[in-house]
Amino acid sequence: MTTLILRTNVGGQPLRWISWQDAVLLYVKGQVIWTVGDEPMRFHGGINRCTGLRSYMDVHPVIAAGGQVFTDYQDLAMPLTNHELFSRDQHTCLYCLARLPDGQLTRDHVIPISRGGADSWSNVVTACRGCNQQKANRTPQGAGMRLHAVPYTPSYAEWLILRNRRILADQMVFLKGHCPRDSRFRD
Repeated sequence: MTTLILRTNVGGQPLRWISWQDAVLLYVKGQVIWTVGDEPMRFHGGINRCTGLRSYMDVHPVIAAGGQVFTDYQDLAMPLTNHELFSRDQHTCLYCLARLPDGQLTRDHVIPISRGGADSWSNVVTACRGCNQQKANRTPQGAGMRLHAVPYTPSYAEWLILRNRRILADQMVFLKGHCPRDSRFRD
């Protein structure tokens, strides 16, 4: 898995994870306005035939680039995927509290879709296969099961944290500063 670079707009709002190749392209085009991170990563290119020297580019873990400006995080889509859902719920079944690997977890709709529930952050929780089957197409109350946490929609910064498994320290510090005060990612 490759280290990803956090791209922000010029105002410092986190936008998305980009590949190091996309980051190098922004540097080459002169679109990087400012950077964050004490230790840039060095990426090597080809060898110059005349000098015999190898080219390289230093890329910081967080880069601000021009071109994308928005005023509200609500303008950005936060897709609901099992990866981010399981990360949000810390890979724990919210009915029996078993902590399990992804392959043994499922997405459960608190209010089943068959009963008008939505496939949205505020209506889904992580459940083990057994609890999901036991609950079936009923609400937790209807199935006599206790839901141990209320589902919630993560903030955009929290969603970016949930999305990337290999966040560098500088990136994490930057994103924590953009999380709500009551976020589990804040110190």
